[in-house]
Amino acid sequence: MFKLLNNLGKKEWILALICLVLIVGQVWLELKMPDYMSEITVLVQTEGSQMSEILKNGGYMIACALGSLISAAIVGYLVANISATFSMNIRKKLFSKVEALATHEVKTFSTSSLITRTTNDITQIQMVVAMGLQLAIKAPITAVWAVTKILNKSWQWSAITAVGVLIILGVITTLMIIVLPRFKRVQKLIDKINGLTRENLTGIRVVRAFNAEKYQEDKFEKVNTQLTNQQLFNQKAFSVLSPTMYLVMYFLTLAIYFVGAYLIKDAAMADKIGIFGDMVVFSSYAMQVIMSFLMLAMIFMMWPRAEVSANRINEVLDTDITIKDGTIDKDTTGEVGTVDVSFKYPDAEEYLLKDISFKAKRGDTVAFIGSTGSGKSTLINLIPRFYDATEGEVLVDGVNVKEYKQEFLHNKLGYVPQKAVIFDDTVSNNVSYGDNGIGKPSEKKIKEAIEVAQAKEFVEKMDDKYDTHIAQGGTNVSGGQKQRLSIARAIARDPEIYIFDDSFSALDYKTDSVLRKALKKYTKDATCLIVAQRIGTIMNADKIIVLDEGKVVGQGTHKELLKNCEVYKQIALSQLSKEELDS
Repeated sequence: MFKLLNNLGKKEWILALICLVLIVGQVWLELKMPDYMSEITVLVQTEGSQMSEILKNGGYMIACALGSLISAAIVGYLVANISATFSMNIRKKLFSKVEALATHEVKTFSTSSLITRTTNDITQIQMVVAMGLQLAIKAPITAVWAVTKILNKSWQWSAITAVGVLIILGVITTLMIIVLPRFKRVQKLIDKINGLTRENLTGIRVVRAFNAEKYQEDKFEKVNTQLTNQQLFNQKAFSVLSPTMYLVMYFLTLAIYFVGAYLIKDAAMADKIGIFGDMVVFSSYAMQVIMSFLMLAMIFMMWPRAEVSANRINEVLDTDITIKDGTIDKDTTGEVGTVDVSFKYPDAEEYLLKDISFKAKRGDTVAFIGSTGSGKSTLINLIPRFYDATEGEVLVDGVNVKEYKQEFLHNKLGYVPQKAVIFDDTVSNNVSYGDNGIGKPSEKKIKEAIEVAQAKEFVEKMDDKYDTHIAQGGTNVSGGQKQRLSIARAIARDPEIYIFDDSFSALDYKTDSVLRKALKKYTKDATCLIVAQRIGTIMNADKIIVLDEGKVVGQGTHKELLKNCEVYKQIALSQLSKEELDS
């Protein structure tokens, strides 16, 4: 928790120091009021006292209360500012770190957990900072100051107060031991709730199509019940604290007056009024001590969960980024290749790719085909460094991609993923998405990219055409339309290297054919790497690389592979007739 406080800026520390000064002043004013109350008590019981003296002390009490109120209001405002800025900085830092994590590192935490850490966990910390800057500072100052004021009044009263404090500390310590481990479970269950909700929303069509609503509800109900029961246990445990505190306060007040009655009875007549005044003051200060521990108890109730949240956030922030940035940012021509590349996932034992070498020159179209799970997508995902090769080298213009600055490398790529990703924005902004180092594409360029991607027809039929809003995930457009907009996004960047990861699968054969012809003409000076399942999509490629179980089993043109690669021939014959292949 304290480690995260390093994210407080200079301005926030200055405001915190101002809060400290104001809180000290507030405590002084609050502890001064019992002195005036004692003075009024003595004046009321003393013959010949002037009403003006009583009113003067009463006025001082009102002034102290008003000063304390103003100080508390200012502190509340400053603390809200500090905690909000602090949480904003942490959230921004966490979000930036997540963006920098490698794909397998994101999977280590899970998407739902990262969402919880960026929202719920930071909220827990913000609440503790907001409360802590007030209560955690005020409570100990009040307690210590009040104790120094009552120590010389009566050892009996001091002993009674000490017993009350020990009881409260014992209850708080016991609760911390019981509840702290359970807060870790609460945050993990919130992760599960977020994960199930996200899964249900993204797969809602499948859920409805298979009448699986009850099944999803049962899954959710199980985790929701676990979370509810855990929260109930924690709240029930903490519910013991409040009545205990008030019970101690009332018994302490009763004990102070009970002992005070005996002290007054046994005292000389001249000392009775003084002892009575001391008893009133001691009672007030004893309540201040107990209230201080009540304030600390509120912090202790919030601290365990905030500590768990802070550890979860630090776990992400302290994660070593395995994909390090290079230093090279020299111009490239678009030549791509691999040399003896092997790859396995960080948590896997077997290699997914083994000893793969290929070369694609500028202007070439190189296609990758193979059965499901043969490693096609994994291979081309090594180029933008979504993963790094376990062995061997992935080269761009003869330079290992690890040597390039990632921003520079990505500026050279036009990447279209297997699953089209559409953002909650307009058509135009989805196509011009991101920074490619040469500025935002012009309106003319955007329209040109959309036309090449065969998306012009349906875009111009939309209500607002290029300014039409696309829902998050592209839920208001079809799969083929999403795919074409995703392709248009890559085209608008004017990259040197295009990567199409099975990006034509949702297109009908006619659109696929027309798009490829337009794309071939438009990207004649760029290198195109295409992963595809359809033979028709890749049969005109300059080179086709056939993968089987993570190994290259054939390289060449369509006609060459039909003659000398049995795997390719089987794939081709499963999709097209012999006559179509020969034509």
